[in-house]
Amino acid sequence: MPLRKWIQSTNHAIEGILHAAKTQRHMRYHFYASILILIISFSIGISWSEVVILITLSIIVLSVEMLNSALETITDILFREYDERAKRIKDMAAGAVLITAVGAAVIGFIILYEPVKNFFYNGLYIAKHAESDVAVVALIVVLILVVLTKSFFGKGEPLRGGMPSGHAAVSFSIWVVITFISESFIPSLLVFIMAILIAQGRVSTGVHKPLEVLLGALLGIAVTFLLFKIFS
Repeated sequence: MPLRKWIQSTNHAIEGILHAAKTQRHMRYHFYASILILIISFSIGISWSEVVILITLSIIVLSVEMLNSALETITDILFREYDERAKRIKDMAAGAVLITAVGAAVIGFIILYEPVKNFFYNGLYIAKHAESDVAVVALIVVLILVVLTKSFFGKGEPLRGGMPSGHAAVSFSIWVVITFISESFIPSLLVFIMAILIAQGRVSTGVHKPLEVLLGALLGIAVTFLLFKIFS
């Protein structure tokens, strides 16, 4: 597949995610829950294998919720008036979401119960992690917050325009990551210049307004810096 078509397809897919987050409040709740579970898991210091299980469960719940929303839209198009068949289709789709969400909650409870209990008994001690692990979590959190923020403002396309600039958020998040990991001025400076060029490119090509780029950069910097100060 040519690169341009791949980028276009990716843009359409992200547009679907943003549309679901904008129009479906349950989708937004699942995104909030994903961030919360990720931060809690990191705070109490469960193993990476358990973190991967929780992330996988979050992905499954989000995907099933999106399929449910798509199926509801198709049903509304096919059945203009009330039809018992349409009700059954929507009920079964909603049931699939319920089964997935309840199953994820049960598995999450099994994984998190003992670590959360120990977390309180040990005096609310925040677990520390390798900087590479914090970097991965920071990028995930930044991307989710970009999706939620773009869906809130509802302007622009996922990879072109909108508040905030996802490119600026990610590039400046990477700058903070490199600064913490390398603890060296030259690598930090080079990545900072790269982030500035990316942000400037989004403005000069008319994709983003300066304010959108600035807020994206601040989002990436603030979230990544905070997570490194807490967990690294």
